[in-house]
Amino acid sequence: MRLTHLIKILEANPSIPEACDFQVRGIACDSKKVGEDFVFVAIKGARADGHKFIEEAIQRGARFIVVQNSRPAVEEKRGIFSYKDNKKVIFIEVSDTRKALADLAARFYDQPSQKLKVIGITGTNGKTTISYLLEAILKKASFSSAVVGTINYHFKDKIIAAKNTTPGPLELQALLAEMLKEKTEYVAMEVSSHALDQRRVEGINFHAAVFTNLTQDHLDYHLTLEEYFLAKAKLFQGLSPGALAIVNNDDPYGRRIRDLTPARFIGYGIDSPAEVMAVDLECDINRTRFKIRTDKQTITLESRLIGKHNVYNILAAAAFSLEEGIEVKNIKAAIEDFVLVPGRLERIETPAGFSVFVDYAHTPDALFNVLTALRNVSSGRLILVFGCGGDRDKTKRAKMGQVASELADHVFITSDNPRSEAPEAIISDIIKGVKKENYAAVVDRRQAIEKALGTAREGDIVLLAGKGHEDYQIFKDKTIHFSDQEVVRECLRALNK
Repeated sequence: MRLTHLIKILEANPSIPEACDFQVRGIACDSKKVGEDFVFVAIKGARADGHKFIEEAIQRGARFIVVQNSRPAVEEKRGIFSYKDNKKVIFIEVSDTRKALADLAARFYDQPSQKLKVIGITGTNGKTTISYLLEAILKKASFSSAVVGTINYHFKDKIIAAKNTTPGPLELQALLAEMLKEKTEYVAMEVSSHALDQRRVEGINFHAAVFTNLTQDHLDYHLTLEEYFLAKAKLFQGLSPGALAIVNNDDPYGRRIRDLTPARFIGYGIDSPAEVMAVDLECDINRTRFKIRTDKQTITLESRLIGKHNVYNILAAAAFSLEEGIEVKNIKAAIEDFVLVPGRLERIETPAGFSVFVDYAHTPDALFNVLTALRNVSSGRLILVFGCGGDRDKTKRAKMGQVASELADHVFITSDNPRSEAPEAIISDIIKGVKKENYAAVVDRRQAIEKALGTAREGDIVLLAGKGHEDYQIFKDKTIHFSDQEVVRECLRALNK
């Protein structure tokens, strides 16, 4: 793509002399990824300021540099400059280089989201499960679909490891372009609050958006719950009038979205009046049975996903599918055939008569939901193994300790991903919220799992919370392979259970 064509999307569209125009081979915001005839967008991040690496980007082949207003390091860099070998480099100022990067990426990859039906899913909990449910329903209805989210990015027979829940704009637009090339029709995309705040999805045309709930998380980044909500709300504020907003009407933050979005609004819920509701809920350790009721019909369902929180997830996926015109028989069949999402209440059978579940719950609300779901179907004791991540919101640790000790019969408090923090210090923060003497602190996660399984007997439920699908553990000086599922199976063999 020629530079003059690419930069038409920018707010400050400069007049480029014909002699300075060139065929753009790529865009980068990391100077080390710059190649010959690249556009370099300088972004000030949390750890580094891209404006300090402009010279390196030019040396590597950048010919067009986008900088942000009021960056002193480039105060004199406006217009066209000559570098060694008389190389012409053009500088342009914009008010927000993050937005510029997203817009340029979308244009460079020919706006793939305009030709795909992208469903953005945001909220504190439930995003991954809803994306997998949507994929299952769309597949049952013979549509080609893709998922972009926490576990991985996948479409057709391709699986790409996920570095972030929502990729950066360059990676995201390239991914959508590849999906389009493979004739994908729908993309179910988890949209994180970080991605919305950092404008990673700025260049995406969303066909629909789903709001799950909002509870405490990421306050190390957003500082307040209101700021966290306002970041989430950006997804709905940016929808077109022809798009669809699918929102949890039982959540007070969800109800606020109705007044913030220009899109068509569809509420779902259990306790509050909504366009799509669940009624007559029944649950045991193997199944959840309920009915979906709309003003047009009632659908009787039985799902292998357990817990009220999963009923909300199913409602969200069903609400979108019904509005999209997918046949009820396909929605029902997909939900009833759906087995699990990796690391989301993933059950591991044991011959000893007790059950083991692995779940990603890493917020107070998510832990409450999962423990409540299991408590309601348990005939024995509820044994919990969990920890909290390091270098993340510290204020939720004591709250999770309180939830754990109140809802579980016995708790093993251990390490999650301590990162740069001392595991003992994180455990100490968790214990501050514990109100009962029903816990033990075991720093080593493998040992904690082994102890929990060793105390379990027939009828009990053991829950391993926090890591879910993750197969690694991050420490200050290293990252090791660690899978809760693998460790459970190894410990069960060693214990002959």
